Amino acid sequence: MARRTQTNETGIERIPSEHSVHDAWCAYICVNCNHLNYVHIGEHLLTPEQALETQQWECKECGYVHSKDSDLPEKLTNWKPELLEKESVTAQRFWKAFFVTAAENAEAYWKKCNMCGRILPNHAFSKHKGWGPLEKQMECRACKGAINSILNDLRTTEQLRESSIRRRIADLFVADQNETINVSELFERFGGKCFKTGKLLDINKTGSWHIDHILPSKYLYPLTVRNATLLSAEANSNKRDRWPSEFYTNQELIELARVTGAPLALMASTTPVVNTNIDVNKGIDKYLTVRNSSDLPKRIIELKRILALYHLEDLVDDEHQRILYDIL
Repeated sequence: MARRTQTNETGIERIPSEHSVHDAWCAYICVNCNHLNYVHIGEHLLTPEQALETQQWECKECGYVHSKDSDLPEKLTNWKPELLEKESVTAQRFWKAFFVTAAENAEAYWKKCNMCGRILPNHAFSKHKGWGPLEKQMECRACKGAINSILNDLRTTEQLRESSIRRRIADLFVADQNETINVSELFERFGGKCFKTGKLLDINKTGSWHIDHILPSKYLYPLTVRNATLLSAEANSNKRDRWPSEFYTNQELIELARVTGAPLALMASTTPVVNTNIDVNKGIDKYLTVRNSSDLPKRIIELKRILALYHLEDLVDDEHQRILYDIL
């Protein structure tokens, strides 16, 4: 599909910042006053051990310093006084666990959106391989949704047409593999809740929930019992055609594999993987014969473009090679 040539057509400007848009942050609730604090970490993540040994996080609200060298605050009146002293085993174990919570893995970190300026948890951003220590996009999912809503309206007629063609051909290629999904069983499997948000869904309000392809149909995966998840309409709109690892956290991927039987290694891939376990030649026949009155040469061009896009040319047999590529 052709790319848009203009760099910013949205009217939404990026916010200048003294820090890199890719940097990581830690967030914590002050042990003394319960104020939410953010700590700029930069381009190198801390291990919990490094955080415990090197960090002294001063609360912006009350000035209390969170460090292994600090006594625990006297506000913990339900603790015996001697347990609050920094030399005590209890205090040291408290601080160890405190920094583990803040820095145990990439998912524990936070990131600043360069569109709305909020500092948000890691999972509020979609993945982008190679972009900073967290490998996340610069804008949060909320801002990305707003940007896309504008850009989608700005897409050319040709871009929209190409997208529609790709979807139609993909659907034809996997049509024979689709399974009927029992909605009641799907709701039971997911406890009647949106898998992403945990929101309770009403099976009778069909517009409020969707059956989503875990592995997207965009990459030629059929809708099957193992490849179906229950999402709220909002969550499904946010996911769209994104690969599972771009939308779900690692913990969510593991749980999704447990609940549905979907292949974890495939879902966790950092890049989308096209499904080649399909009958490409049967799909070609379907696309060439549907709506016989349509422009056949144009359909052949469309098919060749999609086969090249998905790198499926090697799956085309000799008969269909002759049909599409005029091989004599």
